[in-house]
Amino acid sequence: MTETIIGQIDKILFEDEAFFIAVLKTGEKVSGLYHESEVKHIKGSAVTLKGVWEEHKKYGKTFKFDSIKVNQNQLFFFLNKIVKGFTKQLSAELIEHFGSEKLIDILDNDIERLLEFNGIKEKRLKKIQASWKRFRSMRKLGEFLAPYDVSQALLTTIATAMKDVDEPCAKINNNPYILTSINSIGFKRADELALKMGVAKEDDNRISSAMDYVLLNYCEAQGNSCVAKEILFAGLNELLGFSDKYYLYEAALIERVGEGSIVVMKNERVSPSRLYDSEKFLYDDFKVRAKKDSGGFVKNLDEFLDSHELKLGEQQKEAVAKINDGASLLFLVGYAGTGKSTTSKAILDLLNTKYDKKEIITCALSGIASQRIADTTGYESGTIQSLLVKFEDRDEFPYSVVLIDEASMINSSLFARLIRKVGKNAIVVVAGDDAQLPPIGAGNVLSDALALELAPIVKLTKIYRQSEDKAITIIANDIRTGIVPDYKREYDDFEFIDVSMTNYYALKNQLSQSQLHDMREENSNHIISEIVHKVIESIEKARYRLNNKQIKEYLNYFQVITPMKGGTLGSNNLNSVLQEYFNPNPKKCVKKGGAEFRLMDKVVHTKNENMTSWSGEGFKTSEDSSQRRIFNGMSGLLFKIEEDDEQVFVFYPNEDVVVVYDYEEVKSYLMLSYALTIHKVQGMEYDIVVIPMTFSHYIMHNTKLIYTAVTRAKHKCIIIGESGAFESACKKLEITRRDTVLLEL
Repeated sequence: MTETIIGQIDKILFEDEAFFIAVLKTGEKVSGLYHESEVKHIKGSAVTLKGVWEEHKKYGKTFKFDSIKVNQNQLFFFLNKIVKGFTKQLSAELIEHFGSEKLIDILDNDIERLLEFNGIKEKRLKKIQASWKRFRSMRKLGEFLAPYDVSQALLTTIATAMKDVDEPCAKINNNPYILTSINSIGFKRADELALKMGVAKEDDNRISSAMDYVLLNYCEAQGNSCVAKEILFAGLNELLGFSDKYYLYEAALIERVGEGSIVVMKNERVSPSRLYDSEKFLYDDFKVRAKKDSGGFVKNLDEFLDSHELKLGEQQKEAVAKINDGASLLFLVGYAGTGKSTTSKAILDLLNTKYDKKEIITCALSGIASQRIADTTGYESGTIQSLLVKFEDRDEFPYSVVLIDEASMINSSLFARLIRKVGKNAIVVVAGDDAQLPPIGAGNVLSDALALELAPIVKLTKIYRQSEDKAITIIANDIRTGIVPDYKREYDDFEFIDVSMTNYYALKNQLSQSQLHDMREENSNHIISEIVHKVIESIEKARYRLNNKQIKEYLNYFQVITPMKGGTLGSNNLNSVLQEYFNPNPKKCVKKGGAEFRLMDKVVHTKNENMTSWSGEGFKTSEDSSQRRIFNGMSGLLFKIEEDDEQVFVFYPNEDVVVVYDYEEVKSYLMLSYALTIHKVQGMEYDIVVIPMTFSHYIMHNTKLIYTAVTRAKHKCIIIGESGAFESACKKLEITRRDTVLLEL
């Protein structure tokens, strides 16, 4: 039987999205959903609840409400708790002066009138205006979406993303699948809402949106740039729960081909047109460049190399000779320790005999790789993105020579954008290491170009070892070829700490699944203890760099890298553990969705997005901010928290950029980076790298992954864990096979 109770919320015991369990001042426990704002806002408020009493298995007798009303002037509550820029006193004064109705009208239509009030200046007014606009659209959307059980978190995501859209409710009503264009809302969440709103299962918008989703998932998420039509249709069946609706898919496909968003290739392969266009362009461009003869540079190459004191091996010399013989495009593959940088420098010095230094540019995907190539060759360098931004108004770069380093990391869309800007007569050197992981995103340009032999190729395989005690390059190259290295010896730069389970194989057959799981967990915790020992050994030197404002050196000093995000030894859990050692007593922190971001935390940006930012110097001198593309994987320091404005500021030293994040953006765009997945650290380099090794990650283990991880270490690589897991990973040769347009062509 429905009852009504009135009370004041004293403590929130549990919260998950819009659902919460709380204790009233009178001691009664209540539970239910609250959609108006974040749950924390109603702590301390008097409320009227309607619902029924029930027995909760953890919290005992609980009043489960299905309606909740805050018992105070509603506008006062919203202004004071939700809209940014109001204090209790100011909210009360404004309501007293104008009355609720009139104040809402002023906030909607004539907000400048608030400047008449003491304490409201231009800056504060702007903040109130933006916050009120978001709140109003949130209320409207909340009322519109309330019948469809939309969680508070999803409502906030939609309202934030659509804050500048006219009539968002009408647009969603017309086609709920427009929500898939919002970051973090995939087809499944939009579809769930659409079906509740009464959209038919065979609706054109539904089929079309599902096709985009399956195609995008197969391409962007799995790295392919095309897919067999039968795989696409099978994916649609699985997603939509149909078994024989191929005529619907054919109709949708014909429509998409007609509008030019999808290309159907020979062999019934289907490709999103932007990926098809990128790879078709690269294929044609590489073939044209490969036929061009630059005319060569010096008559006697040996004499030139001797005069420059460049001591090159046979393979390295072959690469320089190819350029000297007139090649306009060269693919230079160099494995760890084979002298790719030395060879690159020799090639650029040769080209420098004809071209001025300012006509030569080197570039790479990450800031750190770009800095490294500049340091080792002595020629100007930039990230690919910074070059594209710098010359976005020009048809082509003003360079006669372009060297692209770490090319294995570049996906086909970005590779095409870069090459489109390179002059037709420029000399292009594409350098990389195809033993590393393939790019994040669709395509596998370096590997495909090598497989198709689209231009001259030189592979550097001979290792130049610094000394007997330095083993990283030898160990990495053994792993690359599927050989278990001599990893238990003592070296200056490599250490394996064995934390294996005793009698594991014998016990595997005797123990139950849960006993085995407990044993694995116990061993994982032993591995964490060993990681912590290494942290404690390094923390003083890390802090020294931070205290001396050597931000880049601090971020790149000590790094834990692991194959997976989840589990005891995944990056999420390791970040929580390591944060307590690297940053235990912060002056300020922000709690968002179970994660805590502290002042002076190491963080990484997680999505390609245009963000409000400054250059490092521009921020110091209070210049105006600008919108700049911030990329997934950029590594930074959270150096400022503005509690009043609810904003955090992160400095990215490799790119020399400061980015501001509103509190509600923090969880979407930032992650702690004391521990990172191996995919996140491609192209990076750290003084000390620590890698946990366990059979729990077996599904991820292969030679490419372990090779990439080990070669991130500049001075010391430490692997901690099960020797059996390491040895099996070294034998699991990974041949990356992606379905690509390049290979189809």
